[in-house]
Amino acid sequence: MTIKLGYQIPNFTYPGPVETLFDSVVAQAKEAEASGFDTVLVMDHFYQLPGIGAPENAMLEAYTTLGALATATSTIQLSTLVTGNTYRNPALLAKTVTTLDVVSHGRAILGIGAGWFEREHNDYGFEFGTFGQRFERLDEALQIIAPMLKGEPGTLDGKWYTARGAMNNPRVRPNIPIMLGGSGEQKTFRLAARFADHMNIIADNDVLAHKVTVLRQRCEEIGRDPATLATSCLVMGLVGEDEQEVKELAQAIPEDRRNRTFLGTPDQVAEQLHEKVLGAGIDGITINLARNGHRPGFVSQVGAALKPLVS
Repeated sequence: MTIKLGYQIPNFTYPGPVETLFDSVVAQAKEAEASGFDTVLVMDHFYQLPGIGAPENAMLEAYTTLGALATATSTIQLSTLVTGNTYRNPALLAKTVTTLDVVSHGRAILGIGAGWFEREHNDYGFEFGTFGQRFERLDEALQIIAPMLKGEPGTLDGKWYTARGAMNNPRVRPNIPIMLGGSGEQKTFRLAARFADHMNIIADNDVLAHKVTVLRQRCEEIGRDPATLATSCLVMGLVGEDEQEVKELAQAIPEDRRNRTFLGTPDQVAEQLHEKVLGAGIDGITINLARNGHRPGFVSQVGAALKPLVS
């Protein structure tokens, strides 16, 4: 498993009635599959995120969406970027992802992180806890999930979670890959070195090379070959078909995401990604087109520009 070119769908607010909303999601996934993307990813959130839209904007539940996309596609990998660990019992999450793998004929990836959106926790009744507690919970969850994704019983008598030989059948693959998402050098990277097949780094462009170096160090600290932990980077793409649209999109860059947002035409953005992301030692790119990815044909246009970067 590797994610060389991923397409994330973070926005479900489109023109037209809600009855056609999922048709647009399917169309984007199909365009991504046909144009060279290897993975389609959705956020695991219940509200829209700041910087993309208002919290009351449309947001689809992640695993229901991925299960439906599994039947509408045939080759592209399917994942969250990333599952909020705090939202689900870990044994149940392992079962959910394994079922997605069966439904998709072996195309599921478990993307997972510690969880961070406090309002969702408060409104939905999930315990938020402290930063440290959320990472304690993620560590325990992975101790249950990782064996279960390999077909081994999940067993743990932990501080946060308990599993007593939790079985996980049926399965179609010997192991479902695990991807962690984040940028924390002390906690996230250490968990990735222990448990993950893939690390999606979410960080500003000017620190990406440093993050790659630290991630490699975390692998070496436990005797793992860093080459066995693939990397990708999530970027926001404000991509316009022409210079006029690019100028209009420039007004939409969130202040706190300026150093991880790529602005330009498809070819201009491809050039920037080659220099700033792949040039920093990252293996692959996951891009979202939050403003205009729903436009028919646009994912295909962006895919055509980006595919040569990772071919």
